[in-house]
Amino acid sequence: MSYVDATGKRQRSYVYGKTATEARRELKKVRDRIASGKPAKDAPDTVTSWLKRWRESSLAASDRKATTKALYGSLSRKHLEAGTFGAKRLDRLKPSDVEALVVALRTKKLADSTVRQVYTVLRQALDVAVRDGLLADNPASKVKRPTVARQEAIYLTAADVARLLDAAKTLRYCVAVVLMAATGLRRGEAAGLRWSDVDLDKGELRVRKTLSRVDGTLVLSEPKTDRSRRRVPLHSGVVVQLKSWRKQQVAERLAAGDQWTDTGMVFCNELGLMVDPRNLLRTVELAAAKAKLGHVGAHTMRHSAAVAWLESGVHIKAAADLLGHSSIAITGDLYGHTSDDTARAAVDGLGAALGL
Repeated sequence: MSYVDATGKRQRSYVYGKTATEARRELKKVRDRIASGKPAKDAPDTVTSWLKRWRESSLAASDRKATTKALYGSLSRKHLEAGTFGAKRLDRLKPSDVEALVVALRTKKLADSTVRQVYTVLRQALDVAVRDGLLADNPASKVKRPTVARQEAIYLTAADVARLLDAAKTLRYCVAVVLMAATGLRRGEAAGLRWSDVDLDKGELRVRKTLSRVDGTLVLSEPKTDRSRRRVPLHSGVVVQLKSWRKQQVAERLAAGDQWTDTGMVFCNELGLMVDPRNLLRTVELAAAKAKLGHVGAHTMRHSAAVAWLESGVHIKAAADLLGHSSIAITGDLYGHTSDDTARAAVDGLGAALGL
């Protein structure tokens, strides 16, 4: 059959069938595709060749954070472009192929969150293929998004956090740990803090940047959401420690002389250079081990602050604002549990009110 494509050029398309009826059915499919503005046939690229083009063009041109671009690129190269899935022809990709990919990823014992991220990358890349006229439909859109089982946040009691802070006193970045414990800052937010973001006289700071490692380089970028950009009040005890830390930093600057790099960061090494957020995590882990508190995760200080606020009666909206969550639903999902002591106090209080 002959038709005019989206660019105004006349094209010819051929269909085949074992019988005349089958050929007419295939011809109708092609006509329906053309009538709806879709290409007569899908492009014969492999999944890998398309994903590479997508990474170098659409992903690179997007407004996503550098860390997100790096993550998506890594997931695509490692889990989509490699192996048999990447060798499949783009025009022959079916929803069942996407389902088989999800099963294969789970068989590798990947975390549920990683499986979902890989699916998200594939779906977004195929959406662009549809947009560019390489596919009529996105096979990934017909597959249910992999779920992630809800996990309660691991947190420490206030008493255990106090033990951890005491154990951290001899470590270089102990003040950063104190700050995270007292404010619930993410480690990237703490590592990305500049002195220009801190007002010690008012006793508050502003979260304006976050520090992360992208392809081996430390990158200072915008916070993940608009709500992440926030003012955070500081306890007077934290202000005292920050002032002491600043005095130490001034002394180190004088000692370093010409070797000092003026980055303006609150937390830096002995030569003024930015500190990898992983070093703050290592500081927490070392202090936890010294205090014999067992395993702590990347967000333990943040989770512990959130739970302490909520259990002390702080309204969930105030806690969400302090944490920089985009909605109180996120705060509720993460911290919508209570400790045994809090639950017991609630039951006993109601029982007393009922005269039981």
